[in-house]
Amino acid sequence: MLSFILLAFLAHASPIKCLNHLQHKMNIIILAGQSNMAGRGGVLNDTATGVTTWDGVVPPECQPNPSILRLSANLTWVEAREPLHADIDYNKTNGIGPGMPFANAVLGKDPKFGVVGLVPCANGATNISQWQKGEFLYEQLVKRAQMAVESGGVYRAMLWYQGESDTENKQDADSYKARLERFFADLRSDLRTPMLPIFQVALASGSGPFIEEVREAQLKTSIPKVECVDAKGLPLEPDGLHLTTPAQLRLGQILADSFIHSLCNNGSRPTSPLH
Repeated sequence: MLSFILLAFLAHASPIKCLNHLQHKMNIIILAGQSNMAGRGGVLNDTATGVTTWDGVVPPECQPNPSILRLSANLTWVEAREPLHADIDYNKTNGIGPGMPFANAVLGKDPKFGVVGLVPCANGATNISQWQKGEFLYEQLVKRAQMAVESGGVYRAMLWYQGESDTENKQDADSYKARLERFFADLRSDLRTPMLPIFQVALASGSGPFIEEVREAQLKTSIPKVECVDAKGLPLEPDGLHLTTPAQLRLGQILADSFIHSLCNNGSRPTSPLH
């Protein structure tokens, strides 16, 4: 049944040649990190009541596409719709993130890319120590990713945007690079994909004073097939922490460009930051 669905979803436009070999597979994209990956675009905070609400605005770049699926919290595939993390980053108000703009941008460049299977795993207000092997968030990520592949997919990449919470104290900021690289290594090992492409986002903001220390750790990550795109300068919500909807659209496009460029260069691209 899954094979039939994958074939039925293929479009008829001319594909980008370097992506042609990916057809007929569900392309698994893991979305992990904290609130800016889960998405807070369009989330409004009533300062009088402290209640947050999502404005419900879904721009064209985030509209549903039958070739974009999402692994739900109960491990079933459903058509992807915003907010992608509504049942994953629970007890929080989710809005627009980079996942849907990314997927739509990839398919916009090559409609015959195949079905994109998004695996949301992000959780707001979490630090890198909570993503270490043995911790709940790490084990949940591995479980969801493995289930996605067992149901007929193949790992294509992880999009990673995290670190705002690690800016709050110097010890966490100073330990960030070692913890981040250990997380990437453990994840690749447990997913049995030693060269899993990882596209990480360098911080646009932080909840503490050590933003530049964490950014430096991200920008200086020197692991093969880990690319860094820089979110610095993208517009923020009034809280000064979360990306706006237009910023998330831009970030999704940047990530898609980096992803496609990497595939078309057979992973030979250098790991210097991409702006």
